Amino acid sequence: MALTDTQIKKAKPGEKPIKLFDGDGLFLHLMPTGSKIWRLAYRVDGKQKMFTIGKYPEITLAIAREKCLEARKHLAAESDPVTQRRDAKKAKTVAAENNFEAVAREWWVHWKHARTSDHHVAQTLRRLEADVFPAIGTRPIAEIEAPELRDIALAIEKRGAGELAKRSLQMCSMIFRYAIAHGKARRNPAIDIKPSDVLKARKVENYARVGAGELPQLLRKIEAYQGKPTTRLAIKLMALTFVRTSELIEARWPEFDLDAARWDIPAERMKMRAPHIVSLSPQAIDVLRTLQTVTGGRELLFPGERDHSRPMSNNTILKALEIMGYKHTMTGHGFRGIASTVLHEHGFEHAHIEAQLAHAEKSSVSAAYNHAVYLPQRVALMAWWGNYIESVGKGNVLPLRKLA
Repeated sequence: MALTDTQIKKAKPGEKPIKLFDGDGLFLHLMPTGSKIWRLAYRVDGKQKMFTIGKYPEITLAIAREKCLEARKHLAAESDPVTQRRDAKKAKTVAAENNFEAVAREWWVHWKHARTSDHHVAQTLRRLEADVFPAIGTRPIAEIEAPELRDIALAIEKRGAGELAKRSLQMCSMIFRYAIAHGKARRNPAIDIKPSDVLKARKVENYARVGAGELPQLLRKIEAYQGKPTTRLAIKLMALTFVRTSELIEARWPEFDLDAARWDIPAERMKMRAPHIVSLSPQAIDVLRTLQTVTGGRELLFPGERDHSRPMSNNTILKALEIMGYKHTMTGHGFRGIASTVLHEHGFEHAHIEAQLAHAEKSSVSAAYNHAVYLPQRVALMAWWGNYIESVGKGNVLPLRKLA
């Protein structure tokens, strides 16, 4: 006979568990403690199994019968309800472990070991907790789309922190790269966003540049450039060293020590009036060795076409890029922005990148004396950058930098 609510309410526990059967394998397990638990008895491959539905009265008789019917349908489809519940629970756990915040914190623990500034490490996590986690922290990282990252950047910009908004996109990109490397995501939506597409232009020098994703095609066009060889070599060297245009075109051979793989730019030629060291990658040295066969007998690396005692014009590189199809979309100075973006995305220390970019320091005096600051780290950075330029120029994908 099928059970009734009255029977269930009146049922009293005994010294041992009691089974009150309802039908189709559904029964109420009355425990000595007084607990009443709905269970379903069934067989799979000749083996007796039991599926726990839930406690009474939270699970009423009507609900228990519905769940029993649902489980029977799974059995008819050769699906074990116990296995299905376990798989569903596992999937839910995996989803929770792969939400953006969980992966970001995992990335942060991995990333911080190569950092030299405890303040920078702590500040990075605080920025994630303040601006990013509240927006997408609970979202499965594999399901996040570019517009969600755009909204985060715009919210940060709205409070007057435009540079921080830009860095938030760079930070998210690093997290997605980590997720891809560890099989927790398949793509990086942050690379679909160029900060200038969503953020207001800053009221400072703003040089046009292509996105990092367009760099491979640009490098191939530079190689195929049919203009003057010295112009092509100048653009290649600029891509490899990301110095300012004036610093490049006014370069003189006495500033270079190719055996030591070093370029010392004197203070009077630097924007900040402080000497600057550029570590030369093997790729940069190769360009310079080639250039030596053309202009090695002169003082200037890139002498003007008519007057060899003067450097080539500022517009020479710009005009060459225009011929390649990059009018108003790329400048020589743009390589600095591309390098900054890519190096940040690959986990290089912000301070090391800024030092190599020769950006201004708070004190001009300290800048003059600290031109060699972080030099060992910058040597490694420039070597990696040379390999990166060579790799993407050939259409290869450079693996994620292994952090120490």
